[in-house]
Amino acid sequence: FAQVLVVRMDLKMGGGKIASQCAHAAVGIYSDLMQSNRSLLSKWESCGQPKIVVSCKHEPEMNDLKAKAERAGLPTFTIADAGRTQVAAGSKTVLVIGPGFTHFSRSILRNLHFIRRTQTSR
Repeated sequence: FAQVLVVRMDLKMGGGKIASQCAHAAVGIYSDLMQSNRSLLSKWESCGQPKIVVSCKHEPEMNDLKAKAERAGLPTFTIADAGRTQVAAGSKTVLVIGPGFTHFSRSILRNLHFIRRTQTSR
């Protein structure tokens, strides 16, 4: 029962930028779920709020994952960057799916790669 954060690698963000965008995404979906589904948050919190960070190649892949997650009934939240530092304003940087754990979540992990330090080094 985890939250999956999907980071776009085509934007070539540095490690700090990725960390900050993931934090924005996690807080964003948490705020949404505080209003819409507190029982889901409680279940996730009782599991220790696990998060898994994976990469996707580009925005079309991210959009496809978002659509599939929503069809599976999982909550999603996408961060669009303000454009003050490394990426253009409005760039979708991170998609968060869940919390939740379904066969869909497993299929995401099977098809995407965990982020490694070498992917984000500049």
